Amino acid sequence: HKKLWNIVKSTLKELVSAEDFDRTEAKIDGCFAAGHGTVLYFEDTSVVKKLQEAFPSYKDNFPIWSHHTSAMHQFAVWTMLEDLGLGASLQHYNPLIDEEVRRTWNLPEEWQLVAQMPFGTPTGEPGEKSFEDMDKRFKVFRS
Repeated sequence: HKKLWNIVKSTLKELVSAEDFDRTEAKIDGCFAAGHGTVLYFEDTSVVKKLQEAFPSYKDNFPIWSHHTSAMHQFAVWTMLEDLGLGASLQHYNPLIDEEVRRTWNLPEEWQLVAQMPFGTPTGEPGEKSFEDMDKRFKVFRS
């Protein structure tokens, strides 16, 4: 967990201006790295490629379906953490950190980092978010 967030900080330090990095580092240290742990989500691209070869008619859909599956796992884990009284967030510092994460944990080249989910004891309520009206985002059709 701590090693991951140190990787994120060292990567961003090379990309973010010095005056902006202080704010970036404070957010990482005060939010993500301050948690109990981080779940890393990966996609094994070799599995997707095998499915594409086995079912060529659906070749273009397998990467999309793979992301759907990952999203369902992320939602299930987030819900489980919430049920335990923990808070979580979903972060995406990939692809910036991919190579260093692979190297640090000796992961196969075929493993593509999809997301990072830091979790811990909530220190407050989530910030307010605004969304487009539900009637514009969600349609129900009845026969």
